[in-house]
Amino acid sequence: MGKKIALAIFVTVLFFAFAGKDHKEVIFTKLAPAPIGPYSQGIKSGGTLYVAGQIGLKVDGTYDSTSIENETTQTLNNIKAIVEAAGMTMNNVCKTTIYTTDLKNFSKINEVYKTYFKLNPPARETVEVKALPKGAHVEISVVAN
Repeated sequence: MGKKIALAIFVTVLFFAFAGKDHKEVIFTKLAPAPIGPYSQGIKSGGTLYVAGQIGLKVDGTYDSTSIENETTQTLNNIKAIVEAAGMTMNNVCKTTIYTTDLKNFSKINEVYKTYFKLNPPARETVEVKALPKGAHVEISVVAN
């Protein structure tokens, strides 16, 4: 009888060890704009959060493109809201990707960006692209853990 109990305990431990490994949780917050296509604001899977690319769109659907700084600030505020909705902070962000339609804005984007990642900033790449959704000039996606 002891071997059966030991086997049952072993199977139970294995089950719970692997349960939820493929589970993904959709992250949604009303503090960031709703997706403009068939995607989620964020997906949390196995303790890792993947935030979809965000632009400077406000929750009410308006867009302030008067400066790259304003766009970048709103973009990062959207990301912060999604990260926090997942129970994390910006300190959990370990990887970012920045897309911009003009690399001449690189230093202006960095000035805003560094205020969100003051200590141990995440790894990142910045890529110039021809165009972004809604005529945006900057889009940022992140991975947090």
